[in-house]
Amino acid sequence: MRTRFAPDRGLTSRMVVTMFLLGLLYVVFVGVLISLGVRALTVLVLAGGLLLVQYFLSDRIALFAMGGREVSPQEAPELHGMIDRLCALADMPKPRVAIADSDVPNAFATGRNQKKAVVCVTTGILRRLEPQELEGVLAHELSHVAHRDVAVMTIASFLGIVAGLMTRFALYTGLGGRRNGGQGGVPVGLIIVLVSVIVYAVSFLLTRALSRYRELAADRAGALLTQRPSALASALVKISGDMARIPTRDLREAEPFNAFYFAPALAPGETLANLFSTHPRLERRLEQLTNISKQLGRG
Repeated sequence: MRTRFAPDRGLTSRMVVTMFLLGLLYVVFVGVLISLGVRALTVLVLAGGLLLVQYFLSDRIALFAMGGREVSPQEAPELHGMIDRLCALADMPKPRVAIADSDVPNAFATGRNQKKAVVCVTTGILRRLEPQELEGVLAHELSHVAHRDVAVMTIASFLGIVAGLMTRFALYTGLGGRRNGGQGGVPVGLIIVLVSVIVYAVSFLLTRALSRYRELAADRAGALLTQRPSALASALVKISGDMARIPTRDLREAEPFNAFYFAPALAPGETLANLFSTHPRLERRLEQLTNISKQLGRG
């Protein structure tokens, strides 16, 4: 379903390559487990069932996990009005609208396609942003839905769990002996753990790289749709600055969902997390928006 959001071939190609590499990685992983004697088919059926649940119910699961609830136009007329205008401008179906009662200023979009999508904002972001800034954030989130990267990230982020499920299954079924059956063989359990760690690490890096690029793509598409990149830049600066004032406990509770948020919720001083962040550096995002402003001839 085409929209008026600026197309991004770079994002599309990265999504295809990421999913291909993840699929290839798991084919190799399953092959190794089968060669070691693990009944991988049983685990694959279980993992496949969980993946289908995650895929088809991702919107409900995300809303429940992040404490969001759907709101009607009567409950949030201004928020609905903004999304109505943006959807008309983008020529896309209107997603469901939700609000999460959290002081962490953020927003996210989820759902497997445009018809099943939901856009959720926190009460914290509603209190802090001016209308034009909030509109920029909403355009950013809607572009995730239009580009279908929400569904790709849902699948890609879930695949890392499969490696853990398979590892536990292999170890809990007693497959911890030694290859060649002798005292000098390599422990099969150790091989499984090492392979699982490698699979998880590669999956982690692939999804993080895709996540960082998709945030830049959403910034670009949202800014071009609204023609106000400066408003989105202002929202980024304001949210990033206010994040430092949020209690660390609240930030840690929000961190597991960073891959889906507009801006990462990071506790102060987490330099290692910054190295493997789900989002590009703030400076990189602002630099891109500045360049778009110059191209549009607007401040």
